[in-house]
Order: sequence, then structure tokens, then C-alpha cells
Amino acid sequence: MLKSDLTITTLSGDAFASHLPAFAELLTSCVRAGASVNFVMPFEPCEAETYWREKILPGVCSGKRVLLAAWLGDQLAGTVNLDIDMPPNQIHRAEVSKLLVHPQFRRRGIARALMQALEAEANGAGRTLVTLDTQTGGAAEPLYGSLGYVTVGMIPEFCRDACEDRLGSTTIMYKRL
Repeated sequence: MLKSDLTITTLSGDAFASHLPAFAELLTSCVRAGASVNFVMPFEPCEAETYWREKILPGVCSGKRVLLAAWLGDQLAGTVNLDIDMPPNQIHRAEVSKLLVHPQFRRRGIARALMQALEAEANGAGRTLVTLDTQTGGAAEPLYGSLGYVTVGMIPEFCRDACEDRLGSTTIMYKRL
């Protein structure tokens, strides 16, 4: 069950930069718990901080990416970001990236709350279609389905598993807002 002290905020570049260590810890914990989010073990906090600083922060600062953070009190419990930097023929669309919930806070409705806030942000930005890919058979796939995302298909052997030496599939999904 979701704690009553959950707050979801949209972070500016400055606010995000001031919380980089917390985001690095969140990503590191999720990868070490097996999350299929582009990284493989061994994975260190310095790699996570570099990812956030070099790949996400510039987009947040330029307004091309929306970063949402879920806080339980003053602790970062989860995050998701929305890529709104689309080509001219796709300005009606946005893409979900890096839905992460810290392993100690899972199964409390945080991912659902983050996705609902993300959809509100997409709608506010004039987007009518949201797309994503997720690990086939992973914990997030049924969540997305329960939120109304439609499966388009699956790509086999799409990526390496975070913890094991094997390839996994990804499922492509979308939702019309």
C-alpha cells in the first residue's frame, strides 16, 4: 500500500543536479536487484552518476526531458522520465524512460503513481501518444498493461540480462492519452 507521505515532483535541472547522488544510489540499487534498464553487473555508483549527469541532466536543463521523482519524506523512492524531444513528424508523441523504484519501496503503488504523473505531464505538453519498451516477462510489463498500455510486439534477444550472461526480449507498448 502506498504511504501517505509520498510526494511526486517534477525536477528542474538545478534541483536534479543537487540530488545526483540519490539518483545514482537508486539506479545502482535497481541494477543490482536485476532491473533491465540498459546496464549490467558489475555496476558502480560512479557509473550511475555519470549516466544521470551526462545523459539525462542536459535534456532536463534544455526542456527536452521531464524528470519525475517520488519522495517518501526526504528519501528518493523512485523516478521516471519522459523524453519529449521528438522529430517534427512525431511531436504528438513522447517516450517513457527509466521507471525505477528502489527495491526497498516496491509493491507500494509508487510505480503506478509515477506513471500517472508522467501521463499528466505528457498530456500537459500536448502529447497524445506515449510509447515505451520493457523487459518481456518483467515486473513492469503487467503494470503497464493495467494502466492501459497496449502491446505492439516483442523483439527477441534485444538486450543482455543485468545479472546473467544471457539475452532477453523486450516488449514494445503504447498508450493513447
